[in-house]
Amino acid sequence: MRTWILSLLVLLSGCAQLDPDQAGIGRVAPLLEDTAFPPPAAPIDTSELFALSPDMRRHLNSTPFRTLMREHGQPSGLLRALYDRRELALDYDATHTGTAAETYAGRKGNCLSLVIMTAAFARELGMSVQFREVQVEDTWSRERAIYLVSSHVNLSLAPAGPRGDDAGTGTLTVDFVQLPPDTQERVRFLDEADIVVRYMNNRAAEELVRGRHVDAYWWVRGALLKKPSFSAALNTLSVVYQRAGQPLLAEQVYRAALEREPDSLVVMQNLQPLLAANGKAAEAQALAQQLARLYPAPPYHYFHQAMQAYQAGDFANARTLFAREVARAPHNDEFHFWLGLASLQLGEWKKAEKQLLLARDTSVRPEARARYSAKLMHLRAIAAGPGRH
Repeated sequence: MRTWILSLLVLLSGCAQLDPDQAGIGRVAPLLEDTAFPPPAAPIDTSELFALSPDMRRHLNSTPFRTLMREHGQPSGLLRALYDRRELALDYDATHTGTAAETYAGRKGNCLSLVIMTAAFARELGMSVQFREVQVEDTWSRERAIYLVSSHVNLSLAPAGPRGDDAGTGTLTVDFVQLPPDTQERVRFLDEADIVVRYMNNRAAEELVRGRHVDAYWWVRGALLKKPSFSAALNTLSVVYQRAGQPLLAEQVYRAALEREPDSLVVMQNLQPLLAANGKAAEAQALAQQLARLYPAPPYHYFHQAMQAYQAGDFANARTLFAREVARAPHNDEFHFWLGLASLQLGEWKKAEKQLLLARDTSVRPEARARYSAKLMHLRAIAAGPGRH
């Protein structure tokens, strides 16, 4: 959807032991520069993250909700009450990470928002909640020239009761996206603090996308002070410093992040051009060579080549390269969209329509779905015109 790029990437978690790690804080504190930023527009507060609003409590105590609990057992009944199209009908929206109350009020949320809201309801009902990080390949997307790398969280629910079951129903894993069949064996259990810091890092990333680097700083600062071991927040902090015109601070934090994860594609891709901009050409070149060895075809590699071909009018080559990205990232709506446009340029109307449909159906952003739908309607109107069959 955009042809211009900034090499900035932030890690976005998908979606308690709240005693901070004092030793970890001691390592993180020198990387923070509070004096470079004015106070945030609103307090950085997660105390109400799992709190139920009055409307949520009324829903929980309503007759239809209680009927579903009784007929289907606690976990299954809760899911029907929240996600069945005939009930609350929540929708997926990757653009904002909200609290439980915000997600309920908006009737939509991303993976992490839906996990938080579902956990809030489940806990209120006395169920046992277990947060889980699913070890699947990271998902990449772009938003306003910032690359977002999404990991994935879900949760499992166990009914209230001394035996851990309720009317014959047992533990239920709740996921909001379809995952590969072997992922059940590749999970890491999280505590509440893990969810809180992922929420804070998400908020920082979303503020960056909106161009509000001051609020982004305070959100990611909070994440690092709550859980200094959360490496993704170091990358986010570095991007904040870059956007705030603090390239030397950004470089310092990227180096700290690389000490923790020496082969991190995200951090290396961010650090390499920054080193060049900071006058360290030899080190930048060495890092570029290391990247080329470790990741010869990183995410968006073929996409960028395809865009060059498309802009040069070489639509056949562009179509081939876009198709390569679609093959390895079939849930990226942007790849489907541009493959559709390349096919359209080649007069392949049916193939173009198929790709635009896939772009609409794989998009996790409501405004993008609306845009793709408009493109589809326009394409179909042209195709239905005189002389075209």
